[in-house]
Amino acid sequence: MNPPENIAGLLLARLDRIPNWALPRLFVLIIGIGFLFTFYDIFDINVSFIQTCSALVPGCTPETSVGYIGLPVLLNVVGYVVGTIVLSPLSDRMGRRDLLLITMILTGIGSALTAAVQSYDQFVLARILTGIGIGADLAIVNTYIGELAPSGSRARYTAMIFIFSALGGMLGIWLGLWLCTPAMKLPLGLPFALAGGGFTYGWRVMYAVGGALALVGVLMRFQLPESPRWLIAQARFDEADQVIADMEARAHAVFPLPPVPENPPPAPPAAEAMPFGAIFKNPLYRNRTLLLVSIWFLGYVTVYSFAAGFTSLLSALNYPPPEAGLITAMGTLGFLLCAIVAYVYGERMERKRWMPVAVVFTVGGGVIIALGGQDLWFSILGSIIVFFGFNVWVPMAYAWSVENYPTRARTTGFALVDGFGHLGGGVGIMAIAPLIPHMGVLAAFLLIGGFLLVAAIIAQFGVNTRDKLLDDISP
Repeated sequence: MNPPENIAGLLLARLDRIPNWALPRLFVLIIGIGFLFTFYDIFDINVSFIQTCSALVPGCTPETSVGYIGLPVLLNVVGYVVGTIVLSPLSDRMGRRDLLLITMILTGIGSALTAAVQSYDQFVLARILTGIGIGADLAIVNTYIGELAPSGSRARYTAMIFIFSALGGMLGIWLGLWLCTPAMKLPLGLPFALAGGGFTYGWRVMYAVGGALALVGVLMRFQLPESPRWLIAQARFDEADQVIADMEARAHAVFPLPPVPENPPPAPPAAEAMPFGAIFKNPLYRNRTLLLVSIWFLGYVTVYSFAAGFTSLLSALNYPPPEAGLITAMGTLGFLLCAIVAYVYGERMERKRWMPVAVVFTVGGGVIIALGGQDLWFSILGSIIVFFGFNVWVPMAYAWSVENYPTRARTTGFALVDGFGHLGGGVGIMAIAPLIPHMGVLAAFLLIGGFLLVAAIIAQFGVNTRDKLLDDISP
């Protein structure tokens, strides 16, 4: 009888030789719908918060709302960290699929509660709960995709799911523009926007929509199989064999599979009692964690300053709120474009090389907005470029972070670096937002983009992972 490590090695060899996505295409849609909702919930605060602040904070105006957005964003991120640290390790111990259901349920409850709050304090608390679900969900989804995608296409399939992220972000911002800003003639706003008069609760409708999207996501995720890599790490070989056999049959229907190696290498070590031990007791993974936390922390200062606060930022720089909302909404076209570019070209370069590209576009878009002198069309062009820039590195960095850890601690590792990295987003917007009214447009964009520049420099010291097997990168 073959020893367990040989059985596991054979199963991994069968899985690693599959060259294409070998699950039903419907599963991409199922995972994507979850990501659509997750990013909808990240971006829905952007345009809608001015109306939220006016409803919940006495005396709040569009110009002063930038002073109130920092706390809910920061504590949403704190909830994100709690979710990643508490729930994501359970995925390494209990399985990816079951935790994907739990995280989506938590996120949906948080969004539904946000729709019903009656005070600013309640709003902040509801955003914390939502953050708990989002944080863990992002970590588990990216791990799940990384473990099921072919070795030469991990960034590509991560970027495919990221297209749904872009659609979710666009939906959150455009719906906010429609529901939460007053009607204005083009190009200063939307002529058919609903806010104003007696319609002051558009922001509540937005969060209710988020809760409904989460319910759809939960129902669809019941169809997903467990990750075969996780099953192998848990010595559940019969279940892993069934999932892999289904994948082989589906892949073979497209073109013949290469033969399984006669003497595959043994599998990596079995799962440890606590996945944190697999990271912090090992100098390789400990050092990788420190590097990746630094990258995500600094990068997210830039990302969250734009993703959550772009409309308030522009309002603080004396753009009329409807115009600021329209500029932000048009910018999401760059978000969608970057996701498509990442899908098509993501495997052409090492993951870390995409960060300098992101810096060039992010800073360049900000310079265009500044030099345009509040010309609407220059501002829209610059906004599209900014949204392209601060997002284009993210799907590759997602794939890269997953690749840096072994199966026995993969979700935990991603959770640590992405979770603590998100604190940069919250801290950054808390620190930067009060400075914006006292800065020029160019100085504000250079300051925000500068954090991504430092992150890009640090990233170049990271490991190369493109076209390598997961167990070779992280044994």
